[in-house]
Amino acid sequence: MSSRSASSRSTRTLSMLNFSLADVRDGLGPFLGIYLVGLGWAPDEIGFVMTVAGLASLLATTPAGMLADATRFKRLLVIVCALLVAVVNLVLLLWPQTWLIAISQIATGIAAAAIGPAILSLTLGLVGQSGLAHQLGQNQAYNHAGNATAAVLAALAGYVYGVEAVFYLMALMAMVTVVLVLMIRPEEIDYDEARGLDKTSHQSESIMNVFRRHPMLLVVGATLLLFHLGNAAMLPLLGQRVAANEVMNPAVYTAGTVVIAQMTMIPMALLAAWYSHKNGYWLLFLIALVVLPIRGVIAATVPGLWTVIPVQMLDGIGAGLLGVATPGIVAQILRGTGRVNMGLGAVMTIQGIGAALSASYAGVIASWLSYEAAFLALAGVAALAVVVWLLLFDRSVSSSALHRAAT
Repeated sequence: MSSRSASSRSTRTLSMLNFSLADVRDGLGPFLGIYLVGLGWAPDEIGFVMTVAGLASLLATTPAGMLADATRFKRLLVIVCALLVAVVNLVLLLWPQTWLIAISQIATGIAAAAIGPAILSLTLGLVGQSGLAHQLGQNQAYNHAGNATAAVLAALAGYVYGVEAVFYLMALMAMVTVVLVLMIRPEEIDYDEARGLDKTSHQSESIMNVFRRHPMLLVVGATLLLFHLGNAAMLPLLGQRVAANEVMNPAVYTAGTVVIAQMTMIPMALLAAWYSHKNGYWLLFLIALVVLPIRGVIAATVPGLWTVIPVQMLDGIGAGLLGVATPGIVAQILRGTGRVNMGLGAVMTIQGIGAALSASYAGVIASWLSYEAAFLALAGVAALAVVVWLLLFDRSVSSSALHRAAT
């Protein structure tokens, strides 16, 4: 069945699914740091636990992408991941022992690794390459709206009941996710399109051949490794600084940081979808990379709580653009290989190295020197990502792939 015949019900449900997944796929996110600070943990200890989650995600992402390519049970894959995150974090709340916290974050990392390729697979299967840019924009806009909504609800619940209320909110959203996944009609999913095959290709390329013939995939991965090494710890570190200084309710502050960023990401995602449909993704990547070092410098040098507004607006610009550009450019580069979701998993694996190390890297610097020094160190690493992108990525790869998708 042609993926172009997917009903508006299924594509709308896919968008709504991204809304509900916003509070599920990333687990507790910055609220975990606040929760652990309340239990008396130091920044470096929190950083190491977050690193454990990142390493678990790192090991799982490429196999998860291969699974998303191979299985026809794509909806079930999303359901299992959502329920896993909800269950393990409720266990964490009820029994906050060190080893259970580590296990919960390992499980969260594995689930997060599988959700990304699974959603891309569903998206490609429903709308195909020709509709991918538009639907990616819709997916990301709904995802960011979901994050903002969840953050507001978490702030209200955290203010009234404490940060523990966030755990229950996430479990509720997991239940909503299950319902929405079941509303997507499986007969409307084109399983060849879902893994990147097209009219000219009838068999998946070997894994080694994918990396040999498409080296720009590795350039994307290396660029995102540096980006996430500089980015992943920045928001949790902002929340930890407030919690350590006791200048205001940390749950409310963290929710505010999330809302500012997510509300900025919504128009950025829609803009990225509109721009990339005709012009590709190279410039979107560059803009997203440039704003991160600026964000780190502002966080380190501008005093006061109001720093959060420009810092998180810049976060929204970068993440909003990359949320559309990353799966989009991977799908373009690997069109016809039958390995699109594996390729996205591989990119997530490479960038996961940076994300996994970021919390420990920043946490150690914050403990030994200061939070301000940690922000500057994160900004310095992020600047290297800009250099890699400018020097190594071949812009013609994106434009030629874009032309093939249009035809």
